[in-house]
Amino acid sequence: MSISVWALVIGALLIAMALTGSLMKRLPVSASMFYLLGGYGLGSAGLGLMAPDPHRMAGILVRGAEVALLISLFSVGLKLGLPFSSHHWRLPLRLAFLSMAITVGLITLVGVFWLHLPLGVAVLLGGILAPTDPVLASDVQVDEAHDNDRLRFSLTGEGGLNDGAAFPFVMLGLGLLGMHELGAVGWRWWGFDVFWGQAGGLLIGAVLGAIIGKLVVYLRTRHQEAVGLDEFLALGLVALAFGVAQLANASGFLAVFAAGLALQRTKERSRRQKAPEEGQAGLQNKEAHLAVATHPNLVGAYMMQAVLGFNEQLERIAELVVVLAVGAMLAYVHVDLATTVFIILLLFVVRPLSVWLGLLGAQVSDDQRLLIAWFGIRGIGSIYYLLFALNYGLTGLLADRAINITLSAAQHPSFCMEYR
Repeated sequence: MSISVWALVIGALLIAMALTGSLMKRLPVSASMFYLLGGYGLGSAGLGLMAPDPHRMAGILVRGAEVALLISLFSVGLKLGLPFSSHHWRLPLRLAFLSMAITVGLITLVGVFWLHLPLGVAVLLGGILAPTDPVLASDVQVDEAHDNDRLRFSLTGEGGLNDGAAFPFVMLGLGLLGMHELGAVGWRWWGFDVFWGQAGGLLIGAVLGAIIGKLVVYLRTRHQEAVGLDEFLALGLVALAFGVAQLANASGFLAVFAAGLALQRTKERSRRQKAPEEGQAGLQNKEAHLAVATHPNLVGAYMMQAVLGFNEQLERIAELVVVLAVGAMLAYVHVDLATTVFIILLLFVVRPLSVWLGLLGAQVSDDQRLLIAWFGIRGIGSIYYLLFALNYGLTGLLADRAINITLSAAQHPSFCMEYR
């Protein structure tokens, strides 16, 4: 497709988003549904204007999905403002680690005994499909830092944590296929992929987020410097946390999520006072703008407001581009009985059972368990890990099977519904 046609399509879609934004908020569906349909119509099954072959274009597509995930994970971290001492954190932690591990195990069993897949491919498929999605699930996330809605907070925290937590299972599957070094008795997998990958990622992101946040607050309050360009701050911190974590062989996804969490705490240290909105009294001129941006009680809240606002706009654009590509790739889905049964089991047995087992003993109502199970959306995270495996060397009939199952699962009907 030529640059001119690309410009026409993207321009029309962006303007349509702007014009229908208010209408979309009143409908019980998310924008992702329309992006997916638009991508399908533009793909080889429709107009044929775009044909992102996951085999040939895995290297390019995986980077696009990776960028979308990083932006979304940073936004998730910025939104989770409840203190770590809050009991609300127990549910997302159990969902992101315990329920996700159970999900991988159940998918592995179904993959081996129903789909007759090799053990390595079944584990890999479990790692691909286990994480819930922070991009497509943005409509069921918390709305603000102190939103204590239990369902929203649990789904938001789960989506922020389990994309990074799924990585060891993906590498385990690749290792069982002989494509990744696991070490004798799996010591390298346990030590580096599981422990250091996750703990190191969280540590690196938390340290960098805290340092950058404190540095900006210090420069603004003491020297009236480093004011403005909060967009650069957001992009810079995402890139810095991801880059350092990757170089240290730790999880870049968890590092970016933790960086957002740490930066959010900068607002808490600013006496929890909210910055005035743009255009209100106090922001009428440059002098007043500078006064608010450098006020000791307002600097953290003001910085967070600017960074989160910019990041949310980036997140919407990234969602549009990636979901369009996913919609175009749906032409590669071939419906068959085995895959259909697998998807039904995933939605109505595996996810609900893993949520129930993971939350045993937790004070959660049956309605909340049901909604948490239903909104376990598979989307960009699963697409990323599929493309990662293809780019890592997964080929042949096994790759075709993984593509078909993952793209089928990514069409989870809950992502077109909005929780209010």
